[in-house]
Amino acid sequence: PGPLIPSEKAATSVLFKWIMPPFAAPSASKTLIWGPGLETNIVLPARFFFIQTVDSTGRNFTTSPGEKTFEVKITSPTDPYARIWIQILDRNDGSFLVRYRMYASYTDLHIQILLKDKLVAKSPYVLKGAVYHESCDCPEPSGALWEKNMHCPASFSQIESDLSVFPSVDPDHNTHEILKRFGKRHSLCHYTIKNNQVYIKTHGEHVGFRIFMDAFLLSLTRKVKLPDIEFFVNLGDWPLEKRQASEKPSPIFSWCGSNDTQDIVMPTYDLTESVLETMGRVSLDMMSVQGHTGSVWEQKISKAFWRGRDSRKERLELVKLARANPDMLDAALTNFFFFKHDESLYGPLVKHVSFFDFFKYKYQINVDGTVAAYRLPYLLAGDSVVFKHDSIYYEHFYKQLQPWVHYIPFKADLSDLLEKIQWARDHDEEAKRIALAGQQFARTHLMGDSIFCYYFKLFQVFLFFL
Repeated sequence: PGPLIPSEKAATSVLFKWIMPPFAAPSASKTLIWGPGLETNIVLPARFFFIQTVDSTGRNFTTSPGEKTFEVKITSPTDPYARIWIQILDRNDGSFLVRYRMYASYTDLHIQILLKDKLVAKSPYVLKGAVYHESCDCPEPSGALWEKNMHCPASFSQIESDLSVFPSVDPDHNTHEILKRFGKRHSLCHYTIKNNQVYIKTHGEHVGFRIFMDAFLLSLTRKVKLPDIEFFVNLGDWPLEKRQASEKPSPIFSWCGSNDTQDIVMPTYDLTESVLETMGRVSLDMMSVQGHTGSVWEQKISKAFWRGRDSRKERLELVKLARANPDMLDAALTNFFFFKHDESLYGPLVKHVSFFDFFKYKYQINVDGTVAAYRLPYLLAGDSVVFKHDSIYYEHFYKQLQPWVHYIPFKADLSDLLEKIQWARDHDEEAKRIALAGQQFARTHLMGDSIFCYYFKLFQVFLFFL
């Protein structure tokens, strides 16, 4: 902290506040470097690590020192023409996310981080031995060793909760039951993994979404040998199994869960695709968001923001609420599909807004669509505070989130949303703390390495029930 200076005079006292002195110049020796992208055996579609700028006095920067502060070079002594795409993302809080995608496997990868031509921290970092790229079919034979290398957690509470209702699973009986009950009216994919090969059989008419699960399973089997296992994936939006634990429910894997079903929840197809296609064909992923959070908190617009399609009645009510309260809420529809007959009431449609431009606003509204709104991970990764709709639907990480810690809750009928927005306006520092806690949660629990760990642990634990 810096010196005390007067900030406001009152009748009987003078109030003071701490003013931080300006940062000294960034220090190459004191700056911190860490992350999974510095480890040989953490194989991801796009590897990544972090830089925390530290000044010459030992203080961590809390604002950007400039997006061009650091330079990163990645080379292989065995291949002078190594094809590696590098991006440095300025997170605007004094830290940087460095991501790189390899287009071949190399030996003894050298990573240099430079600050004005000076090597930073313990640079160069050397990834010794074979460093595999995403398409290398090079699975680690030992699942236990792979988990150790990946620093996977010992357990996930959602997996334990989901599987607790299944004392055991008979694969043959399970197949018969699921196809009998759901095979004609719903879209399913029956996956069998044997000797680390993936076999599939689809059931139902609309099975196009299997491409997301196919791609992730193939990616995972290239990294680690999976146990022999078979399971059904629900390819639709809504979770299916409504039987209670006492009624012998069938284990069905779904991308979304709900309080009135027993489906086994996986990370969403949207999140898994963004992990696989980072630095590929998707522009919105958990890393790119961190480099595009817009202006600092104090310069953001103190208004709630939302854009989306008409996939739930509450979204129409949100637009109606915004029209009545334009000083507090900017909400509009970008597409009509479910309620086309109401377009005259809730239109006209507005143009799509870049997701990164959402973060011009301090308050982000997350309201359900057909099921849970799959944008929540990306909203949390920004530096605006998230207002989350009370819902029966959930994704694989919701159990770890805490209201008023990671987000501000509001009622399902939107009746207290304006009150919550006003609270955030009146309690700016508290709202900012919630925004940063949500952001830190996303950075810690929703990155690509965590998603791979979740799927592997899910299959590993499910195996014990077969």
